Amino acid sequence: MFDENVKLYDSVTASRSGRDEDEPKFKLGQKVLLKEDIVNDGTYPHANIGVLMMPKGSTGYIKDMGEFLQVIRVYEVHFIGADSELEVVGCREHELEAIDDGCSDDTTESPLFKAMIEKRKQTQI
Repeated sequence: MFDENVKLYDSVTASRSGRDEDEPKFKLGQKVLLKEDIVNDGTYPHANIGVLMMPKGSTGYIKDMGEFLQVIRVYEVHFIGADSELEVVGCREHELEAIDDGCSDDTTESPLFKAMIEKRKQTQI
């Protein structure tokens, strides 16, 4: 039986998360600074909840972006050479700050990001 008093989730009318802009704030390949420590909130299965995954002040590059539950934007950030067991961590917009304007084409990509793309291509073969 359906309870008419229960409000169902509606992805069309739901607000984003209160912290994310309507449009993505960062572009793929953009260099970013981590403004907060990232600890495992339970979404990373290979570490205990509360374990530090990436320290505040780390710099990385936006590798990919997606949405969690269709309302929360999550950026896959590659922290190249970070002092951590992990190199790739999911981050929210409010946890990141842009260091540069990003890349518009292959000729302006930073050497580190370009090397990361090449490494990724080799592992997919």
